[in-house]
Amino acid sequence: MLKAAVIGLGDISHIHIPAIQSNPNVELTAICDLDESLKGRVPDARFYTDFQVMLEKEQLDCVHICLPHYLHYPATKACVEKGVNVFLEKPLGLNTEEAQQLVNLEEKYKDVKICVCLQNRYNESFEMLQEIIKSGEYGRITGIKGLVTWYRAKEYYDIKPWRGKMDLAGGGVMINQALHTIDLMQLVGGEIDSIKGSIDQLLDYGIEVEDTATAQIKFKNGAVGLFFATNANSVNSSVELQVVFEKGKFTIKDSFLKKVDEEGRKVELVEDARMPGSKFYYGASHGKLINHFYSCIENNLTDYVHAKDALPSIQIIDAIRKSSETKQAVTMEG
Repeated sequence: MLKAAVIGLGDISHIHIPAIQSNPNVELTAICDLDESLKGRVPDARFYTDFQVMLEKEQLDCVHICLPHYLHYPATKACVEKGVNVFLEKPLGLNTEEAQQLVNLEEKYKDVKICVCLQNRYNESFEMLQEIIKSGEYGRITGIKGLVTWYRAKEYYDIKPWRGKMDLAGGGVMINQALHTIDLMQLVGGEIDSIKGSIDQLLDYGIEVEDTATAQIKFKNGAVGLFFATNANSVNSSVELQVVFEKGKFTIKDSFLKKVDEEGRKVELVEDARMPGSKFYYGASHGKLINHFYSCIENNLTDYVHAKDALPSIQIIDAIRKSSETKQAVTMEG
């Protein structure tokens, strides 16, 4: 049986812990958090306040890192240097430079697996969309639209101040709320030629990070992408991902993949699995990806979301930020 641990018992750990516990091939043996009042959170797991101590004392197969963004790299580095596989919550890093350091870790420690939690890749709607793209039935992609219109109260940043600080969070709505949408857009569109974008603060919260961002993304295959994300909406509306082909249009919204037929009607093709009791925007694919990663550990497979796979979304965020500062389009390298 594989032995697992969780570092960081904040909001997202409430998704990871049940997923681990539901896997019959995995035992959650240890948890770690600075807050000692959380000691009894998982009764059968040993509790630590220092992950370095935990790594010394426990024989672990995998560690789930559910920490604030600025701790992702040092915690991952500590684990892989001990030969422990890592399931890392997004983002990969605070910026492209740090994200590349994590990719370098992955390349250096080839026997250790690092899986980044970009779980929306495993949503049933997106999996079907990818199949449609591969089929070539509707011709080439001409346009991609990604919309994230959510609401975050000032208290969201007051309760956890690191969320509003650039050096601790790496950004605002782009890296925290819209990262998954950016990731799916680049998966659909492929290599990017250039990005022109703008970031702003529409909310008077006194934070350093952006609450709103928009960008036009020009892909090398000729497709044009529109990205818009904000935390200044009045509610958390459904994320929308739309892909326009030469001979068809498909939209993921409200957990459904829909096709617009020849009469302009929307036809439902598939619905994502739902996870009762959780925030709707988490979706139900955390557990799907977590179980898949443990299968990869057990069978020494490599079919998971590697650090190198998560790098492009961070590069896109940095390009949008740079474009906003310079008021110029940014040409992507590679």
